[in-house]
Order: sequence, then structure tokens, then C-alpha cells
Amino acid sequence: MIRTLDLRAGYGSRTVLDGVSLAVRQGDFVGVLGPNGSGKTTLVRVLSGVMPPRGGTAEIMGSPVGSLKPRERARRMAVVAQDADVRFPFPCVEVVRMGRYPHQRSWRVDHAADEAAVQAAMGATDTLALASRAITDVSGGERQRVMMARALAQATPILLLDEATSSMDVHRKLQMFTLLEGRNRREGLTVVAVLHDVNVAAYFCRGLIFLKDGAVAHQGPTEEVLTPEVLAEVYRTEAVVREIPGRGRLQVAFLPS
Repeated sequence: MIRTLDLRAGYGSRTVLDGVSLAVRQGDFVGVLGPNGSGKTTLVRVLSGVMPPRGGTAEIMGSPVGSLKPRERARRMAVVAQDADVRFPFPCVEVVRMGRYPHQRSWRVDHAADEAAVQAAMGATDTLALASRAITDVSGGERQRVMMARALAQATPILLLDEATSSMDVHRKLQMFTLLEGRNRREGLTVVAVLHDVNVAAYFCRGLIFLKDGAVAHQGPTEEVLTPEVLAEVYRTEAVVREIPGRGRLQVAFLPS
């Protein structure tokens, strides 16, 4: 579903991604982790077509990202960024309806199926009560839930998240990832989530990719790569990894030196 080979990208004279090679298969639920400046957001920008690579390749479902027209790319992958830059006071329901544009004809007539997808996405993200409110008037966490609803209404086989729950409280963050985990297991939705919260990644993601200094430091199944040794190498901090009794999931405690 997603493949990069020796991917390089940067800003001006600064190289941020330097030879990133990774692969995400259909139905994967992958967390992308790493310290600040490791290249996580730059990777999202390249994969979403916002930023051209300087070298190497980046493919979405077998096609180079740069070869895809915006509408075709939007049919393959929905992206939820950390900061949704919506400057006009659209009602939240209209923002969610924007997720249906890639599936509509040029005159963008809403059909029953589109409206059903919008209502289902807003119901799943508990944003129906926000439908008539302006997107510019809701809180940061509420806005992120609306953007998540838009991505779900887009109905793509791949969902790419860049710190998409960072403004949500603990309850809402876990609610959103539980929703995505259900879609992943029931419908085969491929999820790639850039996260700072190692414990959310440890609990929900079946695979992890650690970036450091613009390159892939480690990648593999969560239970194999989420180790004290890897965490100490990537974050330069001592860590303890333990299994949650009765859950079969891992959690991490970082220890100050």
C-alpha cells in the first residue's frame, strides 16, 4: 500500500529525510515514532503529495505519488494533519462533506450515498452535535474529531495521520484509536499514524517504524521492536517495557537519568 525506497527530502539546503526505505502492507496498523526533528512530518508531506522528494521513490498502491492527480490520490489515501488550517467559518458538517469531493463529479452534486457516508462518519466520531457550528468556533480537540470524520467520509483504503489526536483529551484520543482499530480489523483499513505518544502506539499499533536523524532506525512488529534497547537508542532515555495484565498489550515507562 505504501512503499518508499532510499527516499530523500528536505527544506532549502537542509536534508531531513536521508535514505528512508519502508513498506506498509494492506491491512497494516503502523505507528511512526521518533524524536523531534527525525523527519516524521516531512515523511507525511511527501507521502501526501504536498512535498516532492529530492531523490528515491515514494509509492501509494503501486503508483509514484507524484504521478497521481490530486483527485486520484484523494481516492486512495485520506490525510489528517496535526493542525487543520480551516480559515473560513464553514459549518462542521460542510467540512465533513468535503471528504466526499473525490468521489463526486465535477459539479459536486451530493447524492444519498454521500450524505449517508457523512452522517455515518460524524456519528462514529461523535461530532453530530457539532454539525451546525462553525469549524472556526470549536475547540482544537473538537476540530480534530471533525477532520477525522472528514477522512472517514472520504472512504479511502489508506488513512495517514500526523499527530491527528494531539489536541484531544485522553478519553477522546482512546475513543478515536479504538474506532480506527475496529475499522482496521473489520474492513481492512490500512492505518499509518505518526505519533509522539509511545504508549498509544504500543497499545494500538501492530507494527512500528522508528525514525531517527532522518533515517529508519528500526521497523517491525510491535512486540519485536518495542524494547528498552531500541527506545534508549532512539530517544536517548532509559525505558521499561511491560505487558498490561490481561490485555496482551505493551506499555512503556521512561525513566529520568
